[in-house]
Amino acid sequence: MMMIDPVILTLFLPLFGAIAAFVLPRAAAWVGLLAVLATGGAVAALVRDVLAAGEVVTQLGGWAPPLGIALRADGLSVAMLAMTAGVGLLVSIGALDSLRDLRERQYFWPLWLLLLTGMNGVYLGTDIFNLYVMIEVIALAAVGLTVLSGTKQAVRAGLEYMYASILGALLFLMGVGFVYLQTGRLDFAGLIAAEPSGAMSAALALMVVGLLLKTALFPLHFWLPAAHANATAPASALLSGLVVKAALYIFLRLTTYMPLPDEILVTLIGMLGAGAVLWGGVQALRAERLKLLVAWSTVVQIGLIFIAFARAGQVGLSESWKAAALLILAHGVAKSAMFLAAGRIKDEIGHDRIADLDKSDIRPTLAQFTFALAAISIIGLPPSLGFIGKWTLMEGAMAAGYWHWVAVTMIGTLMSVAYFSRVFAGFLRFDRMRGELAEHKGWALADAAPLTLAIAAISLGLMAAPILSFIELGYPFGAQ
Repeated sequence: MMMIDPVILTLFLPLFGAIAAFVLPRAAAWVGLLAVLATGGAVAALVRDVLAAGEVVTQLGGWAPPLGIALRADGLSVAMLAMTAGVGLLVSIGALDSLRDLRERQYFWPLWLLLLTGMNGVYLGTDIFNLYVMIEVIALAAVGLTVLSGTKQAVRAGLEYMYASILGALLFLMGVGFVYLQTGRLDFAGLIAAEPSGAMSAALALMVVGLLLKTALFPLHFWLPAAHANATAPASALLSGLVVKAALYIFLRLTTYMPLPDEILVTLIGMLGAGAVLWGGVQALRAERLKLLVAWSTVVQIGLIFIAFARAGQVGLSESWKAAALLILAHGVAKSAMFLAAGRIKDEIGHDRIADLDKSDIRPTLAQFTFALAAISIIGLPPSLGFIGKWTLMEGAMAAGYWHWVAVTMIGTLMSVAYFSRVFAGFLRFDRMRGELAEHKGWALADAAPLTLAIAAISLGLMAAPILSFIELGYPFGAQ
């Protein structure tokens, strides 16, 4: 019996699931959950194939690039697929219980599955035009998830997100056009073979700025805090934990096949990351709402990933991507857990005002414990994967003599301890309660998903060596 290629299944299962969930709104939740499970099975088959062969390449329709489209899976791309599948499955399970509004339940699943299609397409894509198509699919679904709650704040945040996404996509598309005019092809092999020129430098600049806007790197972060803070909890977990990772991944790929032409540009990227760490930390210290604090923490973590990219300058880029990849994986798992836990806290006590967390007579202890576990990885405490990522960043920076990146990383870590301590104080204090502690409402299915993710964020740090070995399979950046 002929077996269907798992690469094809990984891309088309969520797409067909999105269509089915839209056509069958009453069964959307179960159709969506089944599609996510099936996609996870396809990703598991890809993990097996990459472990055996190092890389897996599928040419759609049998046509090879540059005329055809090739999909490629290597260690890094499959690690991103696995993180997306695992986080997506647990967020989906949490959404079964946390989304009670009929309209939210009806539209969440087709939007989420469309989002999953776009992200899987990014991680498997091998030419820049198809990457443009996929990031537009992601943007369309992400804006829909942002406004899903229907509140005035969510709609305003969704509009800002949409404007930023359109501008970023236009810049990226202009760069794609320049590349095609210069080389006549758009696949990665054509980028590697292209001769350096002013047109190629302009194309790289346009695409990089477009991607930085989509990743919300300081000072292009204006759309992110409101969008992530005002969406529903499952949507916030997907937006922060998964969506921004797609643009980060494209940035890593693009700057390998079209290297930044000057050391100054690598330093500039790192300086923007430092600005994100410092400014995002200050805003998180000032945040009045729990979800807004978590959203500003995402701005900080994005900056840290770009510092990891620049940790050893242009010469060190061949190794720095590993530190960036570890931080991407760590942030994806931990931040999804944190947003889901913050949503549970808000549902239990009726608000997410940080100043009043210790005044509630209801204490959602499991959600608070989950939030604290996720914070361990975000702060970068051992033995979490976040700690391994930060240690790899600082180790490379120290070896290259770039001590300023070590200093910024340490300052960012201290600031993260400070702003998360504001939340922990509200969890632990009982002296400002005006009445007796109320009876706990009990744990729910929505508590299981964030707790599992938070435990994974900690335990994956103990598997850092196998993860590093795996992401190097298939020579993801052509360093064969």
